[in-house]
Amino acid sequence: MAADNMTTKLTKTIPDEMAGLRLDQALARLFPDYSRSRLKAWLVKGEVLVNGLEMRPRDKVDGGEEVQLAATPEVAVSSVAQPIELNVMYEDESLLVINKAAGLVVHPGAGNPSGTLMNGLLHHAPALEELPRAGIIHRIDKLTTGLLLVAKTLPAHTALVRALAEREISRRYVAICHGVLTGGGTIREPIGRHPTDRTRMAVNSNGKPAVTHYTVRERFRGHTSVDVSLDTGRTHQIRVHFAHRRRALIGDPVYGGRLALPKGASEELITALREFKRQALHAATLEFEHPESGETVHVEAPLPEDLVTLLDVLRRDAACA
Repeated sequence: MAADNMTTKLTKTIPDEMAGLRLDQALARLFPDYSRSRLKAWLVKGEVLVNGLEMRPRDKVDGGEEVQLAATPEVAVSSVAQPIELNVMYEDESLLVINKAAGLVVHPGAGNPSGTLMNGLLHHAPALEELPRAGIIHRIDKLTTGLLLVAKTLPAHTALVRALAEREISRRYVAICHGVLTGGGTIREPIGRHPTDRTRMAVNSNGKPAVTHYTVRERFRGHTSVDVSLDTGRTHQIRVHFAHRRRALIGDPVYGGRLALPKGASEELITALREFKRQALHAATLEFEHPESGETVHVEAPLPEDLVTLLDVLRRDAACA
């Protein structure tokens, strides 16, 4: 069994009620802090001993066996660490929450091999190289601002990924859309790849279920500020759903279409709308159960300066109507 200074050695006894289970199934129940795939990888590498012996994932257990696990971290990402300024809103030994700036890409990829949030995280906390995607639990678009949740340990990562899948992490967004909404509502439309433009998403009958809830924050002459929450986390979900309802977000370079100006708009508003070059969307609030303490963690990120300025202009324009 391999071991080094970073290895966490754990010993547990398989209870009798697990008799007859495959070993990989029993391990998943014994060590819920780790994902099934990670446990199976350790098992195949010989990092798991049952009564001192190596076994195969499919071997059955009798109950009463002693299991020794050497939880050895491995490098999971190959991106380089870079000293990128990060706005840390919350941090402890298990996780951190970042307030992402507009224009900052979350993960390296084609066209963005460096200078991403991930590169900055690896500089901020080098041990994140041992976690999938450097511990990043979810993502927001390059031009969207706001909160991102990052795990710092493997058990926290497993717990938070599970919580996200089970919709136990609450995310609230603030958006400004074209058109005047009379009230809140819910958009239930499946989202998939656009049939002809594979770089875009679209409401598609063959797509995955997507549910977006919204409430009105503030109405203007030709626009509405809304609070948005999600039951699902499809790519570009808020942007696609609002565009589908002909209420595209201000400044959306992909789904916004031609710039629409309210009749009689002030010169100040016309200039503000023309110069706003990103979707007016901000991930404002995160709330979740801490994977270690079980306490509720609530983090809020104030609106970025460009959205505050845009809202002020919309209010002045509405006052002049």
